Amino acid sequence: MRSLLSVVTAAGLLGPAAGPAAADDGDFTIKDPRIKESSGLAASRAHPGIVWTHNDSDDGPYVYAIDSKTGETVARITMTGVGRPRDVEAISVGADGNVYVGDIGDNLGGTWKNVWIYKFPEPQRLKDATVRATQYVVKYADGPRNAEALMVHPTTGRVYIASKKEGGGGLYEGPAHLSTAGTNVFRRVGDVPWVTDGAFSPDGTKLALRGYFWAAEYDWKGGRMGARHGVEAPLMRQAESVTYTLDGKALLFGSEGEQSPVSRVAVAAGAESPGGRGSSSPGDAASGEGNRNLVYGGLAVVGVGAAWVGLRRRRR
Repeated sequence: MRSLLSVVTAAGLLGPAAGPAAADDGDFTIKDPRIKESSGLAASRAHPGIVWTHNDSDDGPYVYAIDSKTGETVARITMTGVGRPRDVEAISVGADGNVYVGDIGDNLGGTWKNVWIYKFPEPQRLKDATVRATQYVVKYADGPRNAEALMVHPTTGRVYIASKKEGGGGLYEGPAHLSTAGTNVFRRVGDVPWVTDGAFSPDGTKLALRGYFWAAEYDWKGGRMGARHGVEAPLMRQAESVTYTLDGKALLFGSEGEQSPVSRVAVAAGAESPGGRGSSSPGDAASGEGNRNLVYGGLAVVGVGAAWVGLRRRRR
């Protein structure tokens, strides 16, 4: 989905994506010209150093395996048995050895009567291949909504979805086991900020969430969000994706767009968020981050307007 930040960049108000410098290897650029809207990231469990990604929409049933050192595509997986994907927004790798793909976007404000999750086993060998995926029908207990984050917990295997809404969305918990026999109902179990992606840490003790202008880790215990720890996420043209590295020591942040960058940011265990906000409740964080997105969005609009006025005056 197009963000306000991408509009600002198009107007020339922002230069190339920039963020905190990372001492570790892991920063790379996705080089495949077929990947124009990388909207999700997931570190492979079967192949260390490989990251799975996909396009946002209008691409087809494809998932790409990217070498995190070179940025080159090493495999494109074509899913069959899933119909035509509508708005793929997220991807996650479960401890069961499967890749979960979230066709959960709804840019019309929550109007689709259902969305889908696709699942296929991580291939043993990385090469272009066609696989038959399992398709699950998903609904929310409190009605349709837009979402861009899907996370599979590494211990329980339970799937979670975070909805995307200005001012704050919800964290939704799926059934203990997804079923192809009927509709899988996801129920709201918490409040979240304006989220564009999320991921569980490999040990399952942290949940990382990101938005256009923020990122944070939340303690995870008993199936619920706990204390919040701020993360210095890089400023990107369109901040759409995040995943933990396989060792859990860093987060990889991605962006949409051609030749899009992926930035590695180290995370410290037990670190407090800036300003002593590490103990804030998820609800408080949702309100605060939602307001921050609206403020930055307003500034972006003002900046675009100022640039437009300046160009008109210059032409005169």
